Amino acid sequence: MAIESHLAELERRHQALEQEISEALAHPSTDGLKIAELKRKKLYVKDEIARLKQQTLVH
Repeated sequence: MAIESHLAELERRHQALEQEISEALAHPSTDGLKIAELKRKKLYVKDEIARLKQQTLVH
């Protein structure tokens, strides 16, 4: 159960980052480095989700 709840939390975080990126892109004054950092975080979360899903398939 712990893996499923962790996976759900990661998916919520991924969605929140997607929303934050969309909002940042809508404002022309947003720093490009800030957007790059958000995208990096989102990619990290996506990779963690994939790793956990793979781990649950193996077990």
